[in-house]
Amino acid sequence: MNIDHLEAFMYVVHLESIHKAAEALYLSQPTVTARIKTLERDLGIELFLRKGRSLTLSEEGKAFIPYAEQIIRTYQQGKKLLKKEDNPDEIVIGANIITSQYFIPFALPFLKKTKPHLRFKFFSVPNEVLLDKLLHKQVDIAFMKDVTHRGIQKYELLNNSVRLVVYPGHSFQFQENLSVPQLASEPMVFFECGAVDWNRVYKLFELANVNPRIEFLVDHLEVAKSIILSKNGIGFLPYLCIKEELEKGDLIEVDVSHILQINQHIFATHLNNGFVYPELWNDILLSVKEFEKEKEHVY
Repeated sequence: MNIDHLEAFMYVVHLESIHKAAEALYLSQPTVTARIKTLERDLGIELFLRKGRSLTLSEEGKAFIPYAEQIIRTYQQGKKLLKKEDNPDEIVIGANIITSQYFIPFALPFLKKTKPHLRFKFFSVPNEVLLDKLLHKQVDIAFMKDVTHRGIQKYELLNNSVRLVVYPGHSFQFQENLSVPQLASEPMVFFECGAVDWNRVYKLFELANVNPRIEFLVDHLEVAKSIILSKNGIGFLPYLCIKEELEKGDLIEVDVSHILQINQHIFATHLNNGFVYPELWNDILLSVKEFEKEKEHVY
């Protein structure tokens, strides 16, 4: 049994396409197909059910996945163990834009301190690009919004729910059970990102049949936050962006959970065949705890 054949099989499983697997492996489609067929002959089973150009995992194929993952993982760990000490192991981390801006600058130095023998390479890209890089094994672990794909495992790490914030002294600071018409009457800055969750803010006013006073449309969180801090509007912003300002009292959160809730979380995500450095996982969890602890004491 050839490790390349196992990798071809797992790439097709993760990417759900021979064509995409061939691109990721820098091979031709016939070569990938040949490797899988050779693996099937070695095992004496059909890993995929073929109908025209479509492939569907057989029951035997599904059952074989954890064993293929274990063999590949063991092989990779063995290779790393035999590396020379002067050639540091490299961990490739990817994160979506907001996590890159507010969490990663804390997390990378923390992880380097706990694992000085590792070298860290980092990518900051949008969620959809990040998932593609993960599936193509261009990153080892990704910090991103919730996604669903049978080839990955995910773990909820950071709360990034969207909150309504105002500047200190704004009349909304002392009001309870705000109505949608009341919200619509105030100058508002809107973070324009096109995400489905954010469109729910527009929908809130639409269903109430009122037009909000959206006076600033921006595509950068820090710009939106600065406008609110300068007392030129109020707005909905994600928690990671405003956590420090909330704890210092520079911004005030207004509870609007009775009319709108946008719950978002950042997940640590890796391929099903396991994180390359399982011993780093506890450090990642610890970095989140320390990040939260540090922010709690910023005054």
